Amino acid sequence: MEEPVGQVRRVRIRRSAAEKRQIVEQTLEPGASVARVARAHGVNANVVFHWRRLYRERKLAETGLIPVVMTGDVSSKYVPAPVGSGKIRVELPGGAVVCVEGSVDLALVGMIVESLRT
Repeated sequence: MEEPVGQVRRVRIRRSAAEKRQIVEQTLEPGASVARVARAHGVNANVVFHWRRLYRERKLAETGLIPVVMTGDVSSKYVPAPVGSGKIRVELPGGAVVCVEGSVDLALVGMIVESLRT
């Protein structure tokens, strides 16, 4: 006697933005195949292509924050610097460096850093 063929019900896995970014970043490595990466994570390749578009549009971020590492002499007592003095050096993972000295428009610095992250 034949057994009835039943439907297989797939459970949808909800992925966090961090998981999606990790999967997308694996597809961006040299020689990587979107199909292979998707299959390794149990995701349809079309979904990964959609996540890649969101990634390029910066819509896979959980927050608007980026990690910051303080270097040099950081004293426990804060002393405000005079307006127009100081130096900021931002090193991004891709190797880009932004150096700012003196008085600057913080919105402009933010736009520069954001454009270099893409």
